Amino acid sequence: MHRAFGKAKPDSMFLLGSITKPLTAAAVMVLVDRGELKLSDAVVKVLPEFSEGPRKDITIEQLLTHTSGLPDQLEDNNALRASHAPLADFVKEAMRTPLLFAPGTRYHYQSMGILLAAEIVERVTKTPLPKFLQEHVFAPLGMKRSVLGLGAFSKADMVPMQTEHAAPEAGGGDPKAREWDWNSDYWRNLAAPWGGAHSTAADIATFLHSFMHPEGKALREATARLMITDHTPKLEAHRGIGFMVGPVGLGKGCSANTFGHSGSTGTLAWADPAKETTFVLLTSLRSKDQETNVS
Repeated sequence: MHRAFGKAKPDSMFLLGSITKPLTAAAVMVLVDRGELKLSDAVVKVLPEFSEGPRKDITIEQLLTHTSGLPDQLEDNNALRASHAPLADFVKEAMRTPLLFAPGTRYHYQSMGILLAAEIVERVTKTPLPKFLQEHVFAPLGMKRSVLGLGAFSKADMVPMQTEHAAPEAGGGDPKAREWDWNSDYWRNLAAPWGGAHSTAADIATFLHSFMHPEGKALREATARLMITDHTPKLEAHRGIGFMVGPVGLGKGCSANTFGHSGSTGTLAWADPAKETTFVLLTSLRSKDQETNVS
């Protein structure tokens, strides 16, 4: 059942925020499927400049499970966005930003880990991530209204964000940040692999369904199952590959097998294989004290 409210329509495209992360993770797993990468590979194998100190021991799996020690956002994130820096500048900064802890010892949500995972895809495939996702994830699954950045779509095709309660890294609702906030041409086109995808509720439901009932269209069944398996059972948060797993932060009535993700743009998506239920909520407003647990 699809329902739209306000000016939105069932096929309206929304800025996904961090629901982008499992999409990026799926691109990495396409390469795992091909045998071109292993989750246990050291990041330095593909990014040789990422070799200082304990960085040389960080694995691709740790980038995707938020256990690498990298920060969520760079210290100069706002300055980079205000100057309309390209993603390459974020990558350079992420390569050398101080680690918060020894790799693999803790969980700390980290958009910069997802950024470096995206950089790995681009270097291995020599293809921009938006193009790779379109060809190897979105098209095979029939996700016709999904895109990283804007691609062939325009900003007019997207639901405008209400930015008064925007996340701090998106300007925090400050009118002075309008040239780099969620609605700016800069952000909509940047194609940030941690938060810059656009899609519809139906397409995201299709994406989730492909993990509940893998058909081999984008990923082999074993690879799809691996993405929704708990890889951090002994840490304070339970993470699959790109996904949150378990009911915490997703749905109060969900089973332990639930997987999904939320986004700071006011989005939430999860699937519960035990109950054969998929839920996708895409909105244009993050409330000031957003509660992502829903019944």
